[in-house]
Amino acid sequence: MILLVGATGRTGSLAAIALAKTGVQLRALVRNETKAASLRDLGVEVVIGDLSDQNDVQMALEGVTKTLLITPNNEHQLGLERSFLDNAQEAGVNHIAYLSSTESVPENQRAIPQIHVEVEKQLRDSNMRWTMIRPNFFMQNLFMFAPSIKKEGSFLFPAEDGKTAMADLRDVAAIIAQVLTTEGHENQSYDITGPELLTFHDVANQLTEVLGEKIQYRSQTLEKYRAYLSGFLRSEWHLNAVCELMEEVGQGGLDYTTDTIRKILGRDPISLGQFLRDHIAVFEG
Repeated sequence: MILLVGATGRTGSLAAIALAKTGVQLRALVRNETKAASLRDLGVEVVIGDLSDQNDVQMALEGVTKTLLITPNNEHQLGLERSFLDNAQEAGVNHIAYLSSTESVPENQRAIPQIHVEVEKQLRDSNMRWTMIRPNFFMQNLFMFAPSIKKEGSFLFPAEDGKTAMADLRDVAAIIAQVLTTEGHENQSYDITGPELLTFHDVANQLTEVLGEKIQYRSQTLEKYRAYLSGFLRSEWHLNAVCELMEEVGQGGLDYTTDTIRKILGRDPISLGQFLRDHIAVFEG
C-alpha cells in the first residue's frame, strides 16, 4: 500500500493519476471531503483527516509500506513534515518519496529551500529508504500569466533576463510513479529540469508562435511583484518566501539542466512548446 500525502495539489494529483495507471494499491490522506471524489474515481482509498492530527496520520499509515510526501509551502510545513516522518518510521514505512527542490542546498538560506534541507537530512538520518524528488520551476506556473496574456497580450514577472530550464509537472509525476513502483530508486536524489534553458523573453516568443499573436514579457521590480502577490497570499511568511524564490530566478540561480528525465523515463522531457500546445486553451483569448 502506498500512501499519498498532498494528492489533491498540482503535483500530487498528477502523481495519483500516474500511479493509478500502474494498478498499485493507493491510499490518500485528504483534508477536504469535496476534493476526495476525483481520487476515489481513480480507485484510491481515501482517509479524511489532517496532517496535523496524530490520530489521522496514524490511521492513514496503517499497513502502508511506501509514501509520497508533498505539503504546501507555509510556516508550518517543517513541523508537519518532520512529525509525519516520525510517524512513518514508527509505523514501519520502508520507503518515502519526498518532493523537495533543486535549489534546496545548505548554502541557500532562503526559507523554503531550508525547510527541504532540514527534512532531507531527517530522511537520510532515518532507518527508512528515501528518494528525493527535486524539480525546479514548473511550466504550470505559467498559468498565472494567462489572464494578462488574454487581456493585454503581455505578462509581467520579476525575472529580468534570468534563465531556467522549467519542467512539466507531468514529467515530475511520471518520475514519482516510477520511483514508487520499480526498484533501484532507493536512497537516490533526483534533480529534475526541463530540456532547455529559457529566459521569459523566450517564453513570450514561444507563446507568440503557438497563439499566433504577439505576446510580450516585461520584467517588473520585485517590490511591484510583491504588491501584486499580496492580493492573493495573506500569509506574510508565504509572501516573503515566494518573493525569495522569484528573486533567485532573476539572479540566475536556476540556470542549469539535468538529464534525469531521460535516464529514468527513457524519453525526452516535455518541451515548453509541447506544453503550450497542450494547454493552448488556457492562454487563448
